[in-house]
Amino acid sequence: MLGEPEYNMNELFAQLGLDSSDEAIDQFIDKNKLSKEEKLIEADVWSDNQRAFLQEEWNKDAAWVEIIDDLNVRMHPDA
Repeated sequence: MLGEPEYNMNELFAQLGLDSSDEAIDQFIDKNKLSKEEKLIEADVWSDNQRAFLQEEWNKDAAWVEIIDDLNVRMHPDA
C-alpha cells in the first residue's frame, strides 16, 4: 500500500522532476537566488508544469505549503 508522501524539500524537488539530493537542492537554490521583488511562482527557473504545481499547492494551502514557503525563504536570502 502507498502511504502518505513525506513532505520535505527532497520530496518537493522529486515532485518537480528535479534532482532531489541534498547537494543538488543546495546547488539549485544557490544558482537561482531571487530578488525581493521576484515572486517564487513567477521565477524563470520553473517550467510551466512546475509553476502550475507550486501555484496549485500554495493556493489550496496543501500539505506542501510549508515546504514551498521554506523554498521561498531560501531562494530570497535578502528578503
